[in-house]
Amino acid sequence: MKEVSLQTLYPDMVAWRRHLHRYPELSFKEYETSRMIADLLESWGLEVKRGVGGTGVVARLTGSLPGRCIALRADIDALPIADEKTCEYASTVPGVMHACGHDAHTAEMLAVARYYSLRKEETAGTRLFLFQPGEETLPGGAVGMIADGALEGAEAIYGIHLWSLLPYGTVTTRPGPFMACPDEFEVEIAGRGGHAGLPHESADALVTGAALVTALQSIVSRSVNPLESAVVSVGQLHAGTANNVIAERCRLSGTVRTFTPEIRSLVRRRLEEVVRHVCEMHGTEYRFHYIEGYPPVVNDEAEAARVLAVSAEALPEVRTTVSERIMAGEDFSYYLKEIPGCFVFVGAGREDGASAPHHHPRFDIDERAMLLAARLLVAVADDSARPDSGR
Repeated sequence: MKEVSLQTLYPDMVAWRRHLHRYPELSFKEYETSRMIADLLESWGLEVKRGVGGTGVVARLTGSLPGRCIALRADIDALPIADEKTCEYASTVPGVMHACGHDAHTAEMLAVARYYSLRKEETAGTRLFLFQPGEETLPGGAVGMIADGALEGAEAIYGIHLWSLLPYGTVTTRPGPFMACPDEFEVEIAGRGGHAGLPHESADALVTGAALVTALQSIVSRSVNPLESAVVSVGQLHAGTANNVIAERCRLSGTVRTFTPEIRSLVRRRLEEVVRHVCEMHGTEYRFHYIEGYPPVVNDEAEAARVLAVSAEALPEVRTTVSERIMAGEDFSYYLKEIPGCFVFVGAGREDGASAPHHHPRFDIDERAMLLAARLLVAVADDSARPDSGR
């Protein structure tokens, strides 16, 4: 009965997802997206609260049978990326697209809410549906959602991310640390500009920046214990105005990914030390800015075990595995600091591994993954909501 209901809702999932893909909205500007979500939820008889955490929506459904209160979360924001796909549902908003799958997360969560609205008499406990804004922008929309009471009464929380780097037909998660802290850094280098033919009279900010990009690569390889995990990546380098001018200023920025407070602190300290020494060596000055991102996603041990067991039982045709740690970040981590829960990846990529990665202009998913994710959310929520929910 459950499978038939969710299967019946699959065309709606596709339609909702494609509508959202055509009309994406950036973080904390998801006005039409949240309106669409709230209007649908209200039309199905759920108790709906709008404007949570800014542009978020929270819906509550209380079943007729006794049980626990379980929260389920989907993110709703898009990215400032131009859609380069050629398809009928490509973004119509210049420079904005759903390049991470949040449109699909929203669609599958709507289907789960609709499913429960049709099964209220058979539902044990309460379901909270969290449609969260601003996952792509620090400090993350989860902070505001929690501050506005989105988790009120919740005893456990679960979230799913469709992942194009995993093939369709896979489910993976892990107990304990799962996803990293996504910190950011910016360095502004001030030199002394001049004529390209007279470099000895200048202090070249561009050369300093280039040397710094290379020097930063030694932090992980030479300062971090090889048995630990860390990433330092420079994503942007901007300098220069003309071919025959020594650059007076250079700006570079990047990201740091770590799992523990100790390694996070070590990398941050070494970053600034390397910046200082490289700039001194080239006779330039600098300004260093470090932005701490989300905490690491640390899944509750028991809840991760629950998800892996339920997935194997409820989705026997799917390959369920224990994941390696992943260096991407997610503000779902804030919810896990408040209550037990688990974050899960469901494969949404091509079997040949040729799918575009997340945050890519040609990102897309295998839409069948939405149905798998919806089935898993329902199965896990139902298992967790039982009064004797321990496994």
